[in-house]
Amino acid sequence: MGSLANRVFKVIGESGFWRGAGKVHTRLYQWSGGRFGATSGGFEHLLLTTVGRKSGQERTVPLTYMAEGDSYVLVASNGGADRHPAWWLNLEKTPDATIQVGGEVRKVVASRATPAEWETLWPKVKSYNPFYGVYEQITARDIPVVILRPVPA
Repeated sequence: MGSLANRVFKVIGESGFWRGAGKVHTRLYQWSGGRFGATSGGFEHLLLTTVGRKSGQERTVPLTYMAEGDSYVLVASNGGADRHPAWWLNLEKTPDATIQVGGEVRKVVASRATPAEWETLWPKVKSYNPFYGVYEQITARDIPVVILRPVPA
């Protein structure tokens, strides 16, 4: 991909547009009990609620996920930006979180994929969402693959 396209992806990935769109997506998802917003652009979405690492307040964001057994796989791509997304930094500090998948809410524990897990999951997530391959090319950082494992009730 050419350098102009890379710059465009980076600008879009770091723009305030995504924050605003994310707030609308989250509200619509919550308001509808997951009937609206659970799928968008051909991808499955969940709502992830973390504890802010600085504020201590709950933060909710909509994210694309890939199911893997009874776990949920997220990619901390941040649109190809050179810094990790806030939700991942929050999970690094406090891995206990809550997700809403459709109308179901459940507790999860997050972990970064081990090197062996990453080797298996990275090709799968790039196949599921080809944008991850683009993001991989336009950032110098390692993009974390995050596994959310349900907490038994």
